[in-house]
Amino acid sequence: MNSTINEQAIVTFEEMLTKNLIIIFLGITINSINGMFVFTFFLNSTFYNDPRYILYIHLVINDMIMTSVTVLLHVLSYLLPILNVSFCCIFLITASATHKNTPLTLAAMATERYIAVCKPLHHPQVCTVRRTRILIGLIWGVGLIPGVTDLIIVTATQPLSFFSTVALCRASYIYNTIYHIEKNKAVQGIYMLFVWMVLVFTYCKVLVAARKVSTNAISARKAQSTILLHGAQLLLCMLSYITPIIDLIVVPLFPAYQSQIFFSHYLLTNIIPRLLTPLIYGVRDQKFAAQMKANLSCKFRVVTVEPTQLNKKTNENPK
Repeated sequence: MNSTINEQAIVTFEEMLTKNLIIIFLGITINSINGMFVFTFFLNSTFYNDPRYILYIHLVINDMIMTSVTVLLHVLSYLLPILNVSFCCIFLITASATHKNTPLTLAAMATERYIAVCKPLHHPQVCTVRRTRILIGLIWGVGLIPGVTDLIIVTATQPLSFFSTVALCRASYIYNTIYHIEKNKAVQGIYMLFVWMVLVFTYCKVLVAARKVSTNAISARKAQSTILLHGAQLLLCMLSYITPIIDLIVVPLFPAYQSQIFFSHYLLTNIIPRLLTPLIYGVRDQKFAAQMKANLSCKFRVVTVEPTQLNKKTNENPK
């Protein structure tokens, strides 16, 4: 805790202001762009009746929640670093759940593309709107498990008075027992292994389908590109798991740039992956892009009211 306080102390006001302005600007930009996609989604009924777009918009909304929480925690770490533990746990559980939801949703979206390309006849029966909503509920249930488990461990190892105290609102300070460390290793390994297995399997299957079926080659190639972009996004998300190791190596070599290193890691693992989400579907998907352009163009039809026959006769034979 003393090292973190010293870290906060050596950061100049100009550096603190610059970092917060950058983070707030990027957070508002990401949420504004994603907000336009959410608006476009709900404006057209064909989107929220399609499992593909339902999963996509869930990823977008999840990113918006995660961006808002992480930006808020980043700003508070400078302006109000000491928070009540109870409020801090709420923020940490939300951030943890949305962070875990991202790879699970990517796996679900890759699976949907695999079924659409490799098993098109079964796609309408397997990928229904009802099942998609149930899947989203399961994703949130699984995503909340690690955060709730951390809270249970704290409750079991700390007195209840601990939740009425104040502390630095960081997971490494609230969840700092050996049980949390071992749990995080197991959870991160299971999550990433499962998601990577799904992505590799679906990509290989779609690749084989693209070579076998020439009539659906274009759709298969698009699905391949989408899954590859999911993999790139997942790689950026995975950097958050190895940044502690990088910190142990890089920070001792450049101790004067410790604050800048931590800030760069935050941008790379929390902000940049959120910028990829709109590009994967919203910009590349022609149907979605066309609808959004139509909404942004603000074209209104001019309605002209023509006089009725009765009005015409009245005008021709005035009294």
